[in-house]
Parts: sequence; C-alpha cells; structure tokens
Amino acid sequence: MSTYVTTNPTTGTTEHEFPGLTDDKISEIAEWAAEGFQTWRQVSAAERAAALARTADLYEERSAELAAAITREMGKPAEQAAGEVQLAADIYRWYAEHGPELLKPEQLDPQGADESVVEKLPIGPLVGVMPWNYPYYQVARFAAPNLLLGNTIILKHASICAASSKLMAEALHDASVPENAYINVYASSAQIAAFLAHPAIRGVSLTGSERAGASVATEAAKNVKKSVLELGGSDPFILLDTDDMAETVRTAARARLSNAGQACNSPKRFIVLDELYDDFVRGLVDEFDRAVVGDPSDPATEVGPLSSVSARDTVARQIETAVRQGATLHTGGSPLDGAGAFLRPAVLTGITPEMDAYSEEIFGPAAMVYRVSSADEAVRLANDVDFGLSGSVWSTDPRHAAEVADRLEVGMTYINEHGTTLPGLPFGGVKQSGYGRELGRWGMGEFVNTRLRRTAAR
Repeated sequence: MSTYVTTNPTTGTTEHEFPGLTDDKISEIAEWAAEGFQTWRQVSAAERAAALARTADLYEERSAELAAAITREMGKPAEQAAGEVQLAADIYRWYAEHGPELLKPEQLDPQGADESVVEKLPIGPLVGVMPWNYPYYQVARFAAPNLLLGNTIILKHASICAASSKLMAEALHDASVPENAYINVYASSAQIAAFLAHPAIRGVSLTGSERAGASVATEAAKNVKKSVLELGGSDPFILLDTDDMAETVRTAARARLSNAGQACNSPKRFIVLDELYDDFVRGLVDEFDRAVVGDPSDPATEVGPLSSVSARDTVARQIETAVRQGATLHTGGSPLDGAGAFLRPAVLTGITPEMDAYSEEIFGPAAMVYRVSSADEAVRLANDVDFGLSGSVWSTDPRHAAEVADRLEVGMTYINEHGTTLPGLPFGGVKQSGYGRELGRWGMGEFVNTRLRRTAAR
C-alpha cells in the first residue's frame, strides 16, 4: 500500500500523510464506478451541465483555499495558483455552457436511407492519472468533458497532491456529481494496471512522463482499452525579428519561469536568428537574474521552489551535465542554500546534438538558447527532437511567421504568443509528446461512442 505524502517544498517539512488504497479495494471501486455510470449516464445533459456550472461556482467561492493548497503542496506562487483555480473554473463552466449542444445528434446525408444519424454516447468508467505541476487544470480538462458526456471517473492524482485532490472531489460532490461518478483514489502506479485489467474500466487518460505514458498505454492496449496521453515537451520559441527586444525578452522570461519552468508546454528552447542572438541572450540573463526567487506565498515572489528536492536535484544535474559536455552556463543552475527545493534560474548556450540537453526535457527554470542563420535552420532545429507538443514563432510579419509555424511538427503552434490554453482550444501533441486531444469539442471526442443510427428507406 502506497502512502501519499504532502511535503512543503518551501520548507522541506512533511505536513500530511494520507493512507494509500489497499489492493482489496480495487475491484470494489471499479464496480462502484460502473454502478455510478449506469445512473449518471441517464441523467440529462442539462442536469450534468448544471453540476459542472455549480462546480465552477464552488471553485471561485473556494479559490483562496484551493490556491493555498497547491502553494503548500508543490510550491506554486500565490498569484499563479489563483490563476490556475480560475482557469479550472472556466473549463468547468465552458463545458456546462457548450457541452449539451455538442452532444446533440448529428444528421448525416441519408445516403439511400430515410435517415442516418450519429449519436455521441458515453463509454463507461475511466481512469485519470494526473501530474502535480497543474493540479486543478489538468484534472478539469479531463474530468469536465467526460462528466458532461456521462462517463464516470476514477482519479489518481500525483502522490504529492493528496490534499488538493481531496478538495477537488469535495467540490464536485458538493456540486451534485454523485460520489460514484467521480472517485478520488490514493492509488499506486501498480494499482493503475490492476484497474485497467478490470472489465468495468473502459479507458485511461494520463498526463505525465514518457515512461509513465508508455507503461499505461501498454496496459491499456493489453486490455483493449482506449488511452489518451499528454506527455513531455521541449517547445521551441523561434525569434525571427522584433521591434522591441526588451519586451520580447521579458515575455520569453515570464513564459519560461512560470511555475518554476515546470510545464510541459513551456518554451524550453529559444531559437534566435544570428543578428538578434547576442542581445537576446544578454537580455534573458538579466531577466533571469532579476526574477525574485522565494517563498511562493509571498506576493512578490515570481519563481517558487520546484515541486520537491529530488525534482530540483534532477534539474541541477541536467545543467551540470550540459556544462561538463561543453555548454556555456551564463547564470544560475545551482540550488539555493537553506531549506526547500529552490534553484537559481539558469541560461545555457552552446548546446550541440551530442549533448544530453539537446534531446531531453529540462523540467525546471532553465532556458536553452540556440543561434541560427535562417528561418530554415530554425525549423530544422525545432523539429530535430522526439517531442512535438507546441511551438511559437515571433516576428513583426505575422504572415511570414505563420509560414514558419506551419512547418513545425507539433500539435499546437502560436504566433507572437506561447502556450496559451483556453477552454475552447484543443490541447495535445504528436511524436513522443503523446496522442489524443483535450479541451474544446475535441475533448469530448476521445472517450465517446460515436454511434450510427440508420433507418432504411421503405
């Protein structure tokens, strides 16, 4: 039996321990979710939507409590934590407002019949395996569309997010989602495999590492269950030209240092044309040096701790390896003295394909800057990794930027912005960044029975 432990990454103090799920409860929970499915699927779409709307209201009413929980659990700065709570509320509300319309049957060309209709129906209990970096947002983008569809959910959150996962379940239940339509479990990774082997479970969605995704996808395939994976990223930020380098650098630094760099779609590789390179590096170093690193509960803090000491040490080792292999470290990269999981924001240059950092994801406050001589070289470099989540192109000429962006092998491209996520926009990647889509109407198209009903002509 695993134990879920909340260790405050700011202080290094263990604040709570939650007993893990025992193996003998797995079948019972799967069957309970199946019972919940038979009831929840019969609830009208309007009523399910009303429950999601109430969930959004509760998130806003309890925003301070919800935000404080993730500041303690994983070190998210207070303002960013509040922003994440609001984004989750917006997702629940978007599906409450738009979901019922998206569920309406679609009339097709009859094609020789009296009628050909496509219905969108739920498929059953699902398992969600969620990460710690955006505790509320990640759950909302999986739970909201599937609860609206009529599926039921067994949710396994990251082991450091026990308190926030409990608060999420309470909000949904208080909003009238039945307890067996959304079940929070403190399960281990091994127990997820057991859930997927249970005949009642019909699919799984995982956001996490490539290794975790491969393991879950293998178990899902073995049991003929649908899977959706949102995995890592090493997003390119291609700078073609700018008429305001200071503002461009500020934007780049904010995007990379948000959530202490712990975002799959953070711009990790800055690819800059030669004539802009020196000014960009100089400005980025200044911005990273200027960023306030400290207690995430302090409103002045811009960069909090990483989620754990082990996470910080992993990033520090990646930076050390890059330097040992020949990269140039311009600033940062070392842990701060004292308690907590703090790391000085780092800027690296001179990275070559032979170095580990060229192809791996650095999940922390570290930027890699590359010099290129042309847009063509920028595209080749951007695509020369196994990841394909998102990428951005920056230019005073949006048409040219769009032509460059259209050549990126990613699931999401942005022009003069990076990583924007909104309830109505699809989110997901290609290559080793996973498969499937979340949010918007696409989020309702994964775990659904797209059923044809055809009436023959008489």
